[in-house]
Amino acid sequence: MLSLLFALIDRFLLPARAAARAGWLREAIYAHRGLHGPGVPENSLAAADAAIARGFGIECDVQRSRDGQVVVFHDRTLDRLTEQGGNLADHTAADLAGMTLLDETGTAVSGETIPGLRQLLDRIDGRVPLLIEVKSAPTQRIAPLCLAVRRLLEGYRGPVAVMSFDPRVAAWFRRYSPHVVHGLVVTEAGRRTLLARLKRHLALWRARPQFLAYDIADIANPVVRLARRRGVPVLTWTVRTPDDASRAATYADAPIAEGPVLLAAPAA
Repeated sequence: MLSLLFALIDRFLLPARAAARAGWLREAIYAHRGLHGPGVPENSLAAADAAIARGFGIECDVQRSRDGQVVVFHDRTLDRLTEQGGNLADHTAADLAGMTLLDETGTAVSGETIPGLRQLLDRIDGRVPLLIEVKSAPTQRIAPLCLAVRRLLEGYRGPVAVMSFDPRVAAWFRRYSPHVVHGLVVTEAGRRTLLARLKRHLALWRARPQFLAYDIADIANPVVRLARRRGVPVLTWTVRTPDDASRAATYADAPIAEGPVLLAAPAA
């Protein structure tokens, strides 16, 4: 009975008509945090350059610095990806721009520091599609970060979309910046109880996303099938193996990939 109720509400709230504006998302392979590897840190300008050279779209992560600037970085702490420690949000954008990034081997890469979103947009310059994942915490006010992202996107001419695990982000863009394509990132990892399922549906209903980015481990599910039937593009992450790539081709519209499986993909 609950499954039927969820399905009926999903069908009503998935915005099939608005999702048509997101159709371009199906046309690319996306490099997860850019095309990174040894000597090329994730979410770096070098990773963007490498993705552009292969014709891949780019997926990146953004957060807000202490002084309200939007920087491109995945983790909340600096330990894994720089030689510094502590929380990213405790530093200004200028501080962060002076921190050298580490590659996947833990080696500092000269000349590669934490970029601002403006730098990344200028580097891409519309040449490939861009997915911007907005990172947030449950207790964080999301309006300042969303507003900062929107301001940076004003006048940008390339294909770009924002997405987040936080349904408040898509809801904010739907209300205050509807011309920006907005999506919801979803995973079921460690969340398979009835309560967790209800929370996922509530997030979907609140976000009313124009596209989904669904965990590859959970991609074969009724929500994804319904979304695709209604014309809502479905991306999937993180595609790392040939088996992942096969699942992505079967159940999703485009992969967000990294590692050897991405390097083996045909250049655009």
